[in-house]
Amino acid sequence: MFRLDADRPVEFCDGLRRRDFLHAGSLAALGLSLTDWFALRASAASQNAATPPNDTNCILLMLIGGPSQLDTFDMKPNAPVEIRGPYKPIKTNVPGIEISENFPRTAKHADKFSLVRSMYHTAAAVHDTGHQMMQTGRLFQGGVEHPHYGCVLSKLKGPNGDVPAHVLLPRPIGNTGGNMPHGQTAGYLGKGFDPFVLNADPSDPNFRVPDMLPPDYLTPLRVDRRRNWREMIDKSVSEFETSQDARLLDSTFHQAYTLMSSAKARAAFELYREPEKIREKYGMNRFGQSCLLARRLIEAGVRFVTVNMFETVFDEITWDIHGSKPFSPISCYRDLVGPMFDMAYSSLLEELSERGLLSNTMVVATGEFGRTPKINPAGGRDHWPQCWTMLMGGGPLKGGTVIGSSDEIAAAPRDLPVTPAQIAATVYKGLGIDLAVELPGAQGRPIPLVDRGVEPVRELFA
Repeated sequence: MFRLDADRPVEFCDGLRRRDFLHAGSLAALGLSLTDWFALRASAASQNAATPPNDTNCILLMLIGGPSQLDTFDMKPNAPVEIRGPYKPIKTNVPGIEISENFPRTAKHADKFSLVRSMYHTAAAVHDTGHQMMQTGRLFQGGVEHPHYGCVLSKLKGPNGDVPAHVLLPRPIGNTGGNMPHGQTAGYLGKGFDPFVLNADPSDPNFRVPDMLPPDYLTPLRVDRRRNWREMIDKSVSEFETSQDARLLDSTFHQAYTLMSSAKARAAFELYREPEKIREKYGMNRFGQSCLLARRLIEAGVRFVTVNMFETVFDEITWDIHGSKPFSPISCYRDLVGPMFDMAYSSLLEELSERGLLSNTMVVATGEFGRTPKINPAGGRDHWPQCWTMLMGGGPLKGGTVIGSSDEIAAAPRDLPVTPAQIAATVYKGLGIDLAVELPGAQGRPIPLVDRGVEPVRELFA
């Protein structure tokens, strides 16, 4: 490996560390190095399609595990006890809309979001397929991985200034039992449009983004020397300088440097700048601080932020309430998961609204499926993609309304059934993307943004 701040190349045989990568000027990023990330973007830039200007952004909250519709946002208080569950509905600030007692703060902001109570899909009742469909609109088949919404936006519109177009917090979805892709990459669009992945816990007291920021031992003079990329390459490896990769890196390292050195980009990730009262309002946990960070990133110009509430469903308390280990008990909705979501989601909506950002920022909160109407012998609920509820609001989307409804036990949509493909079309329409756009697939084969005949949920638009 070449060390660009040394008089001669220094080669390491193994044990590379973040700071070693910084010596090489590649700013080892989380998931992708920033230089690689920009290089891949530059490589793909020639294929970019121009789209009409539109300033709508999006924050997607992935509620990993699959929340129970009956215990959250589609209560059935008159159903038998084995159906209705242990929780009671409460009124919201919108007459006629009730949600679970586990979300008292969210209830005060029901005017800012709509409830889609007729979600369903017909694919396998496993986490991975739900993740794919709710973040791409499609099921992955035949080896084709479809791109995440944010990656499509990155492809079509590119970054807004010094910050990435799409950021994923805090880490990608991990093992959820299916050993399949989760739909959080650019898929066939190529790695150049993958999200910038934080790969860190923003609730950690020592949180920082070392792979974007220069380490403490690098003086400003040494950091500034990384601007002289061509000169240092000439001195170290003249042959490499003439290669196509070097020419690509020559044009993209400056972009990586710009992100690293941009005061605006750095400040967006510096949560310590927030008053302690605000941080506590969101919740001093991984999800709460990720939602706060999402707000800061939107303010800084990031177009799309994906927040994973959890990384796995095993040996961690999540929405996946099968009732027995290694999964979660239904009581966690009252004791941990519910309050965690309630604090973060309500604070995010409130602050986006107060700062004038909700009018141009969609906030989408969804799980990968719902849960069985009848409580199982372990006292929990199992996977149920036949019906669930998701929350959508902000930007051009309505608030304070209910879209669709479920039957008397929330087992199936009763009216206006909505599929993941329709949600994809809704998100794209909200972002101002023409649904007739075709994306370049493998070998340049065009793939429609959404399948023919798929329409957005028009009832969601004001």
